[in-house]
Amino acid sequence: MHDAATPARTRTVTWSDPKAIAAMAREYAGLDLFRKLMAGDGFAPPIMGLLGQTLEEVDEGRVVMKLEAGEWLYNPIGTVHGGAIATLLDSVMGCAVHTTLPKGRAYTSLEIKVNFLRAVTVETGAISAEGRAVHVGRRSAVAEAKAFDGAGKLVATASTTCLVFDL
Repeated sequence: MHDAATPARTRTVTWSDPKAIAAMAREYAGLDLFRKLMAGDGFAPPIMGLLGQTLEEVDEGRVVMKLEAGEWLYNPIGTVHGGAIATLLDSVMGCAVHTTLPKGRAYTSLEIKVNFLRAVTVETGAISAEGRAVHVGRRSAVAEAKAFDGAGKLVATASTTCLVFDL
């Protein structure tokens, strides 16, 4: 329902062929891949553009991303949907694991647990999330993450277990 009092808003999303980033992931060790992405040499996964995520920092076993707290992410009660924040946390944890993997190895999330601590709105500012690999073994990995609002307040924490496998 849109009327003169509540005009419709629009947002345009563009992305590159997801096969391009998948091909890069097969060509490089994880840390090398993410360093190339940080340098602008390659294509970000489409989910990042869709949600408004940006890659901010990359080290071995550590990744930082930001999420613009845009109203297009709002749920019916007027806050950023928890699924958007969970996706950001899943992204930084999985990518932190990925940075530890050699060429020819990959991962997938087996489970994720998120604790939401406070509401996020446009007024909160961009959310910054840091993921850290806690343990990376031959078949599984464990990672954790924290997300902070623009004022540095903790808004969510998460943990994950990932399956590690050969491509």
